[in-house]
Amino acid sequence: MPQYIITGSYTPAAMKGMIAHPSDREKATGALVAAAGGKLESYYLTTGETDFIMRVTSDNLVRMLAALMVAGASGAVTGLKTVQCFTSAEFLEAQKAAGAITLTYAAPN
Repeated sequence: MPQYIITGSYTPAAMKGMIAHPSDREKATGALVAAAGGKLESYYLTTGETDFIMRVTSDNLVRMLAALMVAGASGAVTGLKTVQCFTSAEFLEAQKAAGAITLTYAAPN
């Protein structure tokens, strides 16, 4: 199943809310991902450029993007970025496919 790494940051309003009413952000995020048909595999709070990073599996990227739109529209997060990630086995398969494609490809002059 396709896997995605999603990063983002909390808005100042969200941080004020978390201070006033602490909550389990992993649980809330997992529920949103599940509502989109995905699975939250891991969730971490980070230091540096972003406030959180998560790994999600989903076979429906459109629904996953819809969930991210919901999160962004809530005003709680900003700077969401999504990249697809691949296992070593998937990358090995891509390398083998590239070798086969190389045999038939001719670069333009």
